Amino acid sequence: MLANRSMPSSPVIPALPYPGVAEAAEWLHAVFGFTIRLRIDSHRIQMNAGGGHVVLTQAAPGPVPRSSLMMRVADVDAHHAKVAALGIAIARPPQTHPYGERQYTVIDCGGHAWKFSQSVADVAPEDWGGTSGQL
Repeated sequence: MLANRSMPSSPVIPALPYPGVAEAAEWLHAVFGFTIRLRIDSHRIQMNAGGGHVVLTQAAPGPVPRSSLMMRVADVDAHHAKVAALGIAIARPPQTHPYGERQYTVIDCGGHAWKFSQSVADVAPEDWGGTSGQL
């Protein structure tokens, strides 16, 4: 699998919504020792969590934040074709993003969003507007 500086290397990456991602990052750093891997504007922060990673996302308005999972795969188009052939609802079809990832999203039987991601280029976060850094 191609490495990409703009994407954590973990095979499964939880994406957790918070009302304030910066405040959540500070709390996770203070309480669990997590460190910031990458900031994406003010709505998303990738954190190093021991040997893994977690992504903090801006929570949608409302009383119950929705969680999602992101999973890296070797071939997102083949994965998408297999899932689509099963008749599973695709929330977002495969798309290549400027940060070097090709991704699609599917909704599972419990209503949870799963984003499958393939690194297609090694892109420095600063090349597309991200900011590398630690707390």
